[in-house]
Amino acid sequence: MLKHAGAIWLAIKDAIYNSIEEPALSFTSESLVGLGFQENEIAKEALTLLQRVIVQNDSLYLSLIVKDEDINMILNTITIYESYNDIYLQGKLKLHVVGRFLSISARSSIASCNRVFESYFPRLMEILGLPVKNLSGDHSPIVSSLISKRLNFGALYLCIELLASYRDLTAGSKEIASKSISASETCYSMLQSYSNLLTKAFCSTLATSPQDADIYFAAKGLQILATFPGYVSPMLTSEFESILITFMSIITLHFKKTLLWKLSLKALVNIGSFIDEYHESEKVSSYMGVVVEKIVSLVSLDDFTMPFPLKLEAISGIGTSGLSYMLKIVQGLEEAIYTNLSEFYAHENMKSPDITVWLLECYSNKVLPWIHENGSFDEVLLRFPVNVWSQIESHVDFSIQVQEMELLDATMTAMRHAVAFCSVESQNKIIQKAYSVLSSSSFFPLKEFTSLTIQFQLGGLQLAQKIDNLSYRDEWILSLFASVVIAARPQTPIPNLKEILQLFMTTILKGSVPAAQALGSIVNKLGKESNELKISSDCTLEEALETIFRTMLWNSHDNGAVMKCSGTNNGSEMSFADSCLGVVNNNLPQIHAVTGLSWIGKGLLLRGHEKVKDVTMIFLEFLLENNKADAFPLKQNSLESSCELDLHPSVIKSAADAFHILMSDSEVCLNRKFHAVIRPLYKQRFFSTMMPILQPLIMKNDSSLSRSMLCRAFAHIICDTPLTPILSEAKKLIPIILDCLSMLNKDIQDKDILYSLLLVLSGILTDKKGQEAVIENAHHVVNNLTKLIVYPHMMLVRETAIQCLVAMSELPHARIYPMRIQVLRAISNALNDPKRAVRQEAVRCRQAWASIASRSLHF
Repeated sequence: MLKHAGAIWLAIKDAIYNSIEEPALSFTSESLVGLGFQENEIAKEALTLLQRVIVQNDSLYLSLIVKDEDINMILNTITIYESYNDIYLQGKLKLHVVGRFLSISARSSIASCNRVFESYFPRLMEILGLPVKNLSGDHSPIVSSLISKRLNFGALYLCIELLASYRDLTAGSKEIASKSISASETCYSMLQSYSNLLTKAFCSTLATSPQDADIYFAAKGLQILATFPGYVSPMLTSEFESILITFMSIITLHFKKTLLWKLSLKALVNIGSFIDEYHESEKVSSYMGVVVEKIVSLVSLDDFTMPFPLKLEAISGIGTSGLSYMLKIVQGLEEAIYTNLSEFYAHENMKSPDITVWLLECYSNKVLPWIHENGSFDEVLLRFPVNVWSQIESHVDFSIQVQEMELLDATMTAMRHAVAFCSVESQNKIIQKAYSVLSSSSFFPLKEFTSLTIQFQLGGLQLAQKIDNLSYRDEWILSLFASVVIAARPQTPIPNLKEILQLFMTTILKGSVPAAQALGSIVNKLGKESNELKISSDCTLEEALETIFRTMLWNSHDNGAVMKCSGTNNGSEMSFADSCLGVVNNNLPQIHAVTGLSWIGKGLLLRGHEKVKDVTMIFLEFLLENNKADAFPLKQNSLESSCELDLHPSVIKSAADAFHILMSDSEVCLNRKFHAVIRPLYKQRFFSTMMPILQPLIMKNDSSLSRSMLCRAFAHIICDTPLTPILSEAKKLIPIILDCLSMLNKDIQDKDILYSLLLVLSGILTDKKGQEAVIENAHHVVNNLTKLIVYPHMMLVRETAIQCLVAMSELPHARIYPMRIQVLRAISNALNDPKRAVRQEAVRCRQAWASIASRSLHF
């Protein structure tokens, strides 16, 4: 191998030069390898081989590298080009490769690092304007010249590569680092001599250079200098703190310089992570004082010079650098949230809602997930929900006059996330606290209404009026309590559950979606036996469902469509249906009731409970309201009497959209994050149950309203079902899918569901089994798709329709040949579409269908 060393070196060098692609056009805050040139597998393997042969015989191969004419020529010519933009592309490539050679060589071993530093580092310092003769004494003249003179880019880049290699070598192993003081005396002494001047040079570049490349490598250089392990660090504590101060000044003052700001924040995060990992107590103390405490103070200051979202981006980023930092930041964030919420409750400070919303979003989306992933800190997670409830409890009278829904939603989200991450024990404390605040509200308890023996109309009217007169404070309490219930684990007991169920059922009628979602969560998580979950109210799942579904039917009221109980009631409790009585000529309570029933049904569907069949049958009965003659018998065990319906079209539409709630994945409740009980394959099972029912109803229905709403329900189900079961039934489903496409393309409000249905059709067309199912209906499929090519309301619909036509071109020639003229004429309209993506797909489609014909086509 020794006699072939020269040939090996030349082969490695040629392989790397010839296997590198062009870099990105601009520098970003993302980490780059070298100058950002893309290295393919050949280049990567060549660099790995170079490192291996250097480890085997460092003196031989380092001699070849040091004496290499190409490398020395690059070093001689870098002085010609001061800035990155001055260097031609081939020159950048050569500079990148030299940097990679030096980096690989220096990080191979301590001896290699010494040799590379000794051969190149002094020369690079001289090019940068940091000559050896000025290493002692007063450095101010040099520093002054650095401020007015840009650093040579080539020397800056190669210097950073050497510093990074030495840092990585020493930080990679404490055993190596502990021996490196004597073994790497050259590296250590050189860097210690130049570290102060390098720090000032890099800081000067950040302050003065307009070039992104200079800024990127200067920030990287400061980060490297600050992240040497303490036992080999060339920097004094004061120099380390000066780097932190430089970056912090950029964070607070130069936020308009986007790249500089992002690089500074990233550097601070990496520095914090490094010193936290290496347990460098002295540096941790400096970082805590200079960075963390300063960044925490930003959110409590009334200074709005720096945009508040940037403050939160900085504070959340710094927090992720270490647990001790995050705990300090969490405390600061929570104090800021409490202060702003208190001002809003007590003084209606209209400036605080936006700030508080940002604070809560940062807390929910960035801080809480990080804490949960990086350790079990139940006391930290418990603190926020309990304090929020304590704050509401202390503010008996809210002074606010306008409901801030965005602020309430953000508070609910933070409450859900905090509660969800807590243990059962902590959740129990939170629910007890929340219930104590709830029970002190003006509308609670409900005994004066639930124990009346008067007629249902009067009781329902009084209760509805009671809910209509809720204060904003009461609405906050109800919504936040619902959020706690949504996020609770199945094992967490809920006090006085029967009254809570009644409360939620009543508030649903005013349109409280959180209450509906909470009810769905309760029926999803509640066990069959009360002792299984130790529920204090001793309420089983069957009892809860009986309370909710007690003889609930739709019927006709003398003065309008209302929800009515046709069974008996002992006067001690009111059913979900009763609450809507007395509301006449108003379809909103009915829509709200359907929405509530949808979330209840979703909770049952997820856990695989048979009662979900009753819910879906109720919805189907609404959909068939205008076509009673063809309706199928819908009586179920829970439906004790038949009913006549007189429903507004908006109510029927809400019943169709209920299937979307049943089948779609929710981000705010009934998911694994919030501990929902989810039975495997529940979507496939529901699809298999509903398709045999819906298909004949749609095909035989003569009412335009009922048929359109049945199609809407069908679309919701099929769009949220995995593709595999759809493919197995594709032959039966295609005609109905085409009917749905025809009905849904008329109203702009249906554009989203139309697009989702098109995606299903696209999935069928791109599958071999699906294509076989489409063949019999190919002509109808093409007719529908060509109409959607000019759909005006959504670009994605036009684009997907054209993609489906491209897939259709793969069907057997005999089936699609007669339709080629129709498709080509239709697709010509899309060639002038205002959206480029549509035009591109149109060209592809035209080529695919034109290739079918064997003769010239004229349009």
